[in-house]
Amino acid sequence: MNRPTIALVAALVTALPVAAQESPPPAVSHFTLENGLELVVIPDRRAPVVTHMVWYRTGAADDPAGQSGVAHFLEHLMFKGTAKYPAGTLESAVNELGGQLNAFTTPDITVYFETVPPDALSDMMAIEADRMRNLVLPEEVIDAERSVVLDERRQRVESQPGSILAEQVSATLFQNHPYRIPVIGWAHEIETLGRDDALSFYGQHYAPNNALVIVAGDVDAEAVKQMAEQSYGKVERGPDLPPRQRLQEPPAQTSRTVTLHDARVSLPSFTRHWVVPSYRQAEAGEGEALDVLSAILSDGPQSRLYQALVVKAGIAAQARASYDGSAFDYGRFVLYGAPRPGTTLEALEDAINAEIDGIIANGISEAELDRVKTHLIRSTIFAQDDQVNLAQTYGIWLTTDRSIADVAAWPDRIRAVTADDVKAVAAKYLRPATAVTGYLLPLAEEKTQ
Repeated sequence: MNRPTIALVAALVTALPVAAQESPPPAVSHFTLENGLELVVIPDRRAPVVTHMVWYRTGAADDPAGQSGVAHFLEHLMFKGTAKYPAGTLESAVNELGGQLNAFTTPDITVYFETVPPDALSDMMAIEADRMRNLVLPEEVIDAERSVVLDERRQRVESQPGSILAEQVSATLFQNHPYRIPVIGWAHEIETLGRDDALSFYGQHYAPNNALVIVAGDVDAEAVKQMAEQSYGKVERGPDLPPRQRLQEPPAQTSRTVTLHDARVSLPSFTRHWVVPSYRQAEAGEGEALDVLSAILSDGPQSRLYQALVVKAGIAAQARASYDGSAFDYGRFVLYGAPRPGTTLEALEDAINAEIDGIIANGISEAELDRVKTHLIRSTIFAQDDQVNLAQTYGIWLTTDRSIADVAAWPDRIRAVTADDVKAVAAKYLRPATAVTGYLLPLAEEKTQ
C-alpha cells in the first residue's frame, strides 16, 4: 500500500492545531471504554464521509535495543490479516467503497486510518478491533515484508543524500535519547528482525488500553460510541504499561558539525538544529513562543529570512526555520539555507545567523508580532477542509498528554505571546555553542567555496 514518506509524516505531525479558529471549535465527544480504550468523536457534516483513525501510543523510540525499526516493521505486518479478516480484506473493502486508507509510524506513535462512507464505519471498526489482538503472521510473510522494508529504506534514505545527512544529524543531535535512531531502523538491524521480534512488540503495545480511536465526519457521537462498544469494547484489556520513561539527554555542551559530500548534490545547503522543549515539556508559554519565533523567521513572503535574504540581499535560493513541538519528549528547532549561484554557503550561513542575533539583541516589533500571530491562527482554518488533518490534530495532542480543552485554548495562548517571550526563547535556546550543523555539499566541495 502507499504509505507516507518519512518527510511527509514529519510534516503531518508538526501541523498546527486545525481546530484553532475565530469561530467555536467543533463539539467534540470524549469517551473511555471499560477496557481502557479512548474514543474521540468529532462531528464534521460538510460531506457524507468519515475518517476513522486508530492511534497506538508506541513508536520507533520504543523499539527494543538492537531491534531498531521493529515498530515500523510491525506497521507493515499489520496488513497481513487475521483468521477472521485475511490479508487484503481491509484494502479491498476500502477500495470498493472508493475510500482511502493508510498508516504511518513516528518516534512516538503508530497510526492506522480509513476514510469511507459513514455506513461503512462499523465494518472498519470491526476489522481494526480484530487485528488489535488477533494478528496472524505466518513465517513465510516475514522474509518478504522485511525485504519490502529494506527496499523502502534504500529508496527513501540511501538513495537521497539529504535523507542520509538528516539521519546522521539526528544521531549526532540526540546523544542518548532514542530519537537519535531512525524510525525505519538501521539497515543492519532491520536485516535481523524476525517473527518473534514483531509478535513480542505487538503483544506488549497493541491493546485497547494503549490505543486512542478518533472518528471525524458525518456521524453522531452516541451512535459511534455504541459501534465502538460492539467492536473495540469486546477486545480484552492488555497488560498495564508503565509510564514512558525513556533515556534522557545530557545537557548540550558543544557545537558539532556533520558533513556529507555526494556526487548527486548540485546545490549546497546547510541545516542547524537545536534540541528544545516540546509543547509537553515546555514551561508555560515557551512552546507557543517557539512557534511564533519560527513564523517570524520564515512563515510567508513577509517573514524575516525571506525578506532579508531572498528579496533584499538576493543571496538565498531557500531560507527557512521550523519548530517541531509535537513530540512526546524533546522538540527540535531547525534553520535551513541554500545559496543562490554566486553566493558562498558560508556567506548565507552568516546572514541567517545575523537574523537570529538581531532578534536576540533587539527583539521584534509589535506590528510584526501581531501580523504573525494573526496569520498563525487564521491559516489553520483552511486545514479543516481536510478531514484527516482534523482528526489528526486531536490525535497528536491527546497522545502527548494534552487534552481537548488544550486544542481549543491554543489560539488564546498564541495571542498571549509577547515580543519579550519571543526574544527570550531565542536567547535561551538558539545558542551557537549547542547547535548541530549539517552540511550537504557536492563531491569534493568545501563549504566556504
